[in-house]
Amino acid sequence: MAALFALLIVAASRLDMTPEPASFAGTPLVHDGDTVSMGGERMRLLGVDAPELGQTCRRAGADYRCGIEARDELRRLVAGGATCQGWRRDRYRRLLVTCRRDGDDLNARLVAGGWALAYGDYEAQERQARSARRGLWAGDFAPPAAWRAERGDAAEAPHDLMNAVIEIIRHLFRSG
Repeated sequence: MAALFALLIVAASRLDMTPEPASFAGTPLVHDGDTVSMGGERMRLLGVDAPELGQTCRRAGADYRCGIEARDELRRLVAGGATCQGWRRDRYRRLLVTCRRDGDDLNARLVAGGWALAYGDYEAQERQARSARRGLWAGDFAPPAAWRAERGDAAEAPHDLMNAVIEIIRHLFRSG
């Protein structure tokens, strides 16, 4: 307990060293339902998890390529440009970002439309999409993290508050 308290004191004394967020504006190149590139930076949408491009789901008794549909929805959302901002990185070193257009949180819109699951944020939007049976919720699907695990992909930590605190502490000790 004393060690944790000491760590918190050190972290608090260095909070002025919290990284400045990187910001990119333009029309991102969409790779899949939750990954884009802009300004030479590969980015993952913060707080969401969309189906992988090769993932299929089931709706109205037939399989469909839900990963492709999720990518196409993200393309539609960012068409005409967006501003993406973030400072944390995932295990693949992608910048974790929130993208906006005209003040509208596009990450939230993707989840609200049912084309991505909440992954540390946007739980209210996911509940609404599920109850309205929008997007993925109109049929049956494996959550993207489970689909990846079945194929032997390593799990990624959710983009939640605890992992943000851990990332801040890592940054503080790398900077000092």
